[in-house]
Amino acid sequence: MGNAESNAYRNHLSRFLPEEQSDIDGVFDTLSGSSGSSAAKNGKATKKTVTLGALQAYMREPLPEQMTVRLYNGMKRNADEKITIIMRMISTTEGPVKGKQIQEFTEDLIMSVVHVLSYRKELKGWNLENTRDSAGGIKALASQLLSELKLADGAKPVGPQLMEMNFDQSVIEDWVYRVPHISTFLSVVIRQGLHVLHSLPDQTKEIVNLVPGCKGFKGRGLVSLFDIPSIIYINSHLPAELQHKWRLLFSSRLHGESFSQLCGHIVNKGPCIVILRDLDGYIFGGFASHSWEVKPQFQGDNRCFLFSVSPSLAVYTYTGYNDHYMYLNHSQQTMPNGLGMGGQHDYFGLWIDSDYGKGHSKAKPRCTTYNSPQLSAKENFTLDALEVWAVGDLPESTETKGKKSILDVDPEAQALLEMTGKSRQSEGLREPIEDDEDN
Repeated sequence: MGNAESNAYRNHLSRFLPEEQSDIDGVFDTLSGSSGSSAAKNGKATKKTVTLGALQAYMREPLPEQMTVRLYNGMKRNADEKITIIMRMISTTEGPVKGKQIQEFTEDLIMSVVHVLSYRKELKGWNLENTRDSAGGIKALASQLLSELKLADGAKPVGPQLMEMNFDQSVIEDWVYRVPHISTFLSVVIRQGLHVLHSLPDQTKEIVNLVPGCKGFKGRGLVSLFDIPSIIYINSHLPAELQHKWRLLFSSRLHGESFSQLCGHIVNKGPCIVILRDLDGYIFGGFASHSWEVKPQFQGDNRCFLFSVSPSLAVYTYTGYNDHYMYLNHSQQTMPNGLGMGGQHDYFGLWIDSDYGKGHSKAKPRCTTYNSPQLSAKENFTLDALEVWAVGDLPESTETKGKKSILDVDPEAQALLEMTGKSRQSEGLREPIEDDEDN
C-alpha cells in the first residue's frame, strides 16, 4: 500500500466522511428540535442540547441500551474524529483508560453489531437460530481484538496485566488503525443504529462484506458450528473476492459420517472453509484457497490458513517454512489417506482421517506451515461434527454439474433402483437446488 493510499485509509478509519458527518448531524439536529439553518448558525452546537432520553426514544430497539448510552457519551459533543468518539465511549472521564474498560466497550460494540444486524434483517441468510449462541463468540472476538493492543515500546500486555493497565489515546489510536474491525463495527452501529447514511452507497467493502451471504442452509433445521462473531472474523481474513458468499457443501449431520461422502461433496468446488468440533467441544478448522483434489501431493497456496473458534478465536497464516498448505487423499496404499492442512505426513496442523471420526492436530510447539498451536483439546481427537463451506462464487463447471444427480446422468442406475423398489429413497439423495435469492 503506497503512502498516499495508506494515509487515505488511515483517515477513513479515524474520521467520518463529510457526507457521513452531515447525515449524523442531521439526526442530532432533529432530536434537538433544531432546524438545519439554526444548526449551521450555531456550528453544530445543537449536539449539546440532545438528551440521552431523546436518543433512547429514537433508538428504541435497534441497539442495546448500554450502546445507546455509549453513543450518547461519544457523540453529544462535537467530534468528527472516530478516535475521540471511541475514547468517550470507552470512558466518560478524560485521560487514560484501563484495559478492562476497553474490553467492556469492545464486547458491547460486537454485541451491538450482532443485535442491530439481526434487528435490521441484514444477516443475509444467517440468523441467531441457525448459528451457535453468540455470547461466547462475542467474548472470544473481543479477546482476540484486545490481544492486538500494543504499548509504545511494542510490548503486548496479556491477562490480568492487560485488564489493569492504563492506555492513553495514542495507544488506542494505533490499535484502531491496526485493527480495522473496531472502526468498521462503529460505522455499522452508527449506520444501522441511527438509521442514517442510507442515501449513500456503502463506502467500503469492509461494511458490504462484513457478513457473507449464507446459501444452501435454509430450511434444513441445522445449527452451524459458527456463531455470528466468528463468521465476521473468519470472513474478514478471506481474499476480498471471496467474502460475499458462503455456501454449505457438506455437513456430517446432513450427509452422514463418511469420508467418501465428504470427498464427494467438496472436490472441485472452489475455495472453501472446513470447520469441525471435537468431542471435547473445541471448534477449529482451515481455509483452503483452491479446489480440493484427491491426489497424493500437497496443494493450495499461501492464502490458506488455519483457525480456532472455541475456546479462543484466532487465525494462523503461513510462515513460509514449507508449502504443505492442503492435502487430500483416499484409497491409496502407500500414502496417508485423509484431509490435512499444514505440517507434514502423520504430523499435520489439522488432520481428518479417512477412517472417519479420527483426527489429530499436532504442534510441538507450533505447526511449521501456519505457526498454529494444537487446535484440538487432545492431540489425537474424535470428531463430533464437521461442516464445509464453499466461499465466493462456485466454479462455472461446478454450477453446471450441480444441476444433475447420478440419477439423471445414468438412467440405467435409475431403472435398476426402481426394479429393486428403492427409487423413492434414492430421489431423497438429490441435493436441493436452491435459488440464490432465497436467502
